[in-house]
Amino acid sequence: QVQLVESGGGLVQAGGSLRLSCADSGRTFSTYVMGWFRQAPGKEREFVAAISWSGGRTSYADSVKGRFTISRDNAKSTVYLQMNSLKPEDTAVYYCAAGVLNARGTMTGDYWGQGTQVTVSS
Repeated sequence: QVQLVESGGGLVQAGGSLRLSCADSGRTFSTYVMGWFRQAPGKEREFVAAISWSGGRTSYADSVKGRFTISRDNAKSTVYLQMNSLKPEDTAVYYCAAGVLNARGTMTGDYWGQGTQVTVSS
């Protein structure tokens, strides 16, 4: 069973950085595509980034390319999202997901974490 727990959210000024972590307490972490989504108030949940089971392939939303980096450590059953040059429009609840790659080049989440709040002040 996959159980995802995010950490690392918080309040940061525009231009700053945060690193989100997502740990899986199950034993099948390395078999899943892992990714991050986010949901801002009044908006739908949107894809942010995904990484293949081996870490050799990554995918990003256009809005975060060049600023965010996704990585994973299968030995620690943890996926990370390094967020640099943060903007106020990055403010959202960020969700970790385990799932599969889809035809759009993003991912479909089968399992979800509880979310962690990221707030970027201007």
